[in-house]
Formats: sequence, C-alpha cells, structure tokens
Amino acid sequence: MSVIALVGNKGGAGKTTLCINLASALLRRGSTLLLDADPQRSSIQWRDIAGRGDLVEVVDAVEDVQALVRQNRDNHNYLIIDCPPSAQSEQTRLALACSDIAVIPVLPSPLDLWASVHVEQELEWARSVNPDIRALLVVNQLEPRTRLSRLMHDALAEIALPVAKTAIRRRMAYRNAILQGRSVLDAGSAASDAAEEIKQLTEEVVKLS
Repeated sequence: MSVIALVGNKGGAGKTTLCINLASALLRRGSTLLLDADPQRSSIQWRDIAGRGDLVEVVDAVEDVQALVRQNRDNHNYLIIDCPPSAQSEQTRLALACSDIAVIPVLPSPLDLWASVHVEQELEWARSVNPDIRALLVVNQLEPRTRLSRLMHDALAEIALPVAKTAIRRRMAYRNAILQGRSVLDAGSAASDAAEEIKQLTEEVVKLS
C-alpha cells in the first residue's frame, strides 16, 4: 500500500488536476482513495460534478488527514492526498508526515521554481519524522516550443529533488475532462495523448513505492 501526497507551494500549478488524473490511473491498478486535504475542496467538487459510481472515491480530509490515512491504509492499494497549495500549511505537513511519496508539480517558470525551494525545506522537516519519504518533481503544463521550457533542464539541475522523466504538457484535454467530471483516461480519443502522459507518469510514481 502506498500513500502519495500531491504537494505544491503556489496556486495555479495544476496540482488538483494532476492529482485527479493520477488517482484515476492508480484506480486501474488497484483500490484507490483520494483524500482531499485542500480547503478549496476542488477534488470533491469534481467528484460531485461527475455523479458516477465508477470513478475514484474522494473523501474530505481537510480536518483529519492523518486519521483518515490510518483508517484506510489497510483497505486500499493506494491513498492519494490532494494537499493545499502551500507547503507550510498544517494539512500539507500532516500529509507529508504520513506519506510514502511526495509528488510536486511545478510550472516551467522562474516563480514556480523558486516556490519549490519551500517544498524542499518542508521535505527536510518531514524526513525528521518520516525518514523514508521519497519525492518526485513533475514539470506540469509544459509548452515545448517556448524558450522558457527549453531552459527548464538547466534550471531544474539547481534543485535538489529528483525530476520525473515524464513532463505533462499544456493540453485542453485536461481542462475539458475535469469540466466533464472525467479524467483524461476516460475522455476518449481526443485525450489520448494526455492519457498516455498520465500512464507514463503513474508508472514512474509506482516504481518509487
């Protein structure tokens, strides 16, 4: 059983969208529960919009994320936690203290890279109480043809976190799927490229567990 926390330190990085799609991919591998520890409760809103019984189950974990991890870890293959967009928040700290893996989405921009430094600091703290936690930084909403995206490789080399080989590109398929209460894995041929990215990233995450 693996507990995976989606962690960020800046809004707009696509954390919840990535969390929902990873959870949906993990559900195809085994029993999966999404714990929404973000006070905005966007994952819960997505599940309510869907109104379908075949999607990943989402539980409100804003008030008691660690208790819910303890209650559910023996009943599921994967628990995935949608944390607030602040590494210093209480919910994020509690999630990191009980997670096996921290997945950190970051946009290809200097401001987002600088914000990830705070996540590094919180991971250092988390290792004092949870020494086995592993981390994976994921470049999200990449636009390969831009100069900024081409410079990302050098910029990421300055961050002391492992980086996923799979980068998630900026695609309308992600936004459209969320608005329809879906993941890109069940959004049809229009989302096939996005679905393949999510499958590849999921494989990388699972290998860490």
